[in-house]
Amino acid sequence: QVQLVESGGGLVQPGGSLRLSCAASKISFSAYNMAWYRQAPGKERELVATIISSGSTDYADSVKGRCTISRDNVKNTVYLQMNSLKPEDTAVYYCNAVHSQLGAALRFWGKGTLVTVSS
Repeated sequence: QVQLVESGGGLVQPGGSLRLSCAASKISFSAYNMAWYRQAPGKERELVATIISSGSTDYADSVKGRCTISRDNVKNTVYLQMNSLKPEDTAVYYCNAVHSQLGAALRFWGKGTLVTVSS
């Protein structure tokens, strides 16, 4: 059974940093486009950052310049380094995997990790 397991969330003060990790199992990781989404209380889930199988990245305007997504195809892990965190970054962060060729036919979600930015 495919699993995406996020870790690294927690409570951090404004201006602080966190590194989220998402470990994938039972998928051909290198064939998947990976992404981080987030969902704040009372809001819809939104895309934060993507890294496709080739390594190209893209970011939401709200995090551009503050976040870096990366992947390790040996460890089957995708990361999200978040710096200069703001209270509005508070959300549950979800890892997402979509097959680069088959698209939504092979799409998986993690259960999320909570990030709270507060003094």
